[in-house]
Amino acid sequence: MKASAGNVLEDTRKAETEVRAGKYLTFLLAREEYAIQVLKVREIMGIQHITTVPQTPPDVKGVINLRGKVIAVTDLRLKFGLPETGYTQRTCIIVVQLQGESASQVGIIVDEVCEVLNLVQADIQDTPDFGRGVSTPYLLGMAKVKGKVKILLDIDHVVSAQEIHGIEAILNHQAE
Repeated sequence: MKASAGNVLEDTRKAETEVRAGKYLTFLLAREEYAIQVLKVREIMGIQHITTVPQTPPDVKGVINLRGKVIAVTDLRLKFGLPETGYTQRTCIIVVQLQGESASQVGIIVDEVCEVLNLVQADIQDTPDFGRGVSTPYLLGMAKVKGKVKILLDIDHVVSAQEIHGIEAILNHQAE
């Protein structure tokens, strides 16, 4: 007996939702709560000196030295088109591991780290349709927790490995 197209689509969505369940690190950007999968997080640190790199996009603040390894740092506020604000004692750099041909680490600047949540399938809903011409591949879904909505990010789409390789190429060219 063949499965109907509706059942296949439903099974695919169920599998995607189950993959989305798990532990998430939540953080604030402009008073909105976002979350990324804990398995992607390598380290959380306070804001530190960031060396600026010329000819990079405005959201790329520069690079830091992380135990002898130079990694790019991007400000998620600027990446998402939010107004720039001064850094505070609560501002953090979250170092994340990106998937790709060569796994890269990148630092993302957030306003404040909040907590680690364990989300189950029932907590997560698909990203709503925002209309024609609005693509949201960087969103894994929306989580409802204690009456609040948390935006689940796919960090591999938010900060693409291509962008990081472009920054690395600029750094290598400047080192020559």
